[in-house]
Amino acid sequence: MVRRCTLDDLQSLKQISTTTFIQAFARYNTQENMDQYVSTAFTDEKLTRELNNTESEFYFLFASETHASDTPAAYLKINYGNAQSEQIEAGADCLEVERIYVLEEYQKQGYGKILMDVAFQRARELGKSTVWLGVWEHNRPALNFYTTKCGFERCGEHKFVLGDDVQTDYIMKKAVPLR
Repeated sequence: MVRRCTLDDLQSLKQISTTTFIQAFARYNTQENMDQYVSTAFTDEKLTRELNNTESEFYFLFASETHASDTPAAYLKINYGNAQSEQIEAGADCLEVERIYVLEEYQKQGYGKILMDVAFQRARELGKSTVWLGVWEHNRPALNFYTTKCGFERCGEHKFVLGDDVQTDYIMKKAVPLR
């Protein structure tokens, strides 16, 4: 089951955001850089601003259809309009997938694809022609997922700062499928 997040979900959102980020990147980065990033990226204040932004949306995916009050297995954050983390070539005609994370114990069960389908559905509903995202150049599982399973193509890159480490993210995009 997938549902849109509200302010009532703040603590669950903070928990899954922190946990999945650490699961995805701790083994590749220093503890200091991870601590610095997590302590600023997932604060109550920052997440509240993001939840209140009318051009950003968060979604939880629950592993069980009947237990929607349980801890989510995965989450998605999309942005459009001025909420996008940067403006790419297509600009206002785009929807950004800023975050899509699945807890380790739920990976390889198709949950990432379900959330990506939510992003494409919202893009269609909002009249967007392109979905784009940034992914760390060394995140091979994510790169494989985006290219092989979802059909994204690399179209550029940008810098992502994690603590004192300046990393390269590939910008990837895909035309919104008609269905």
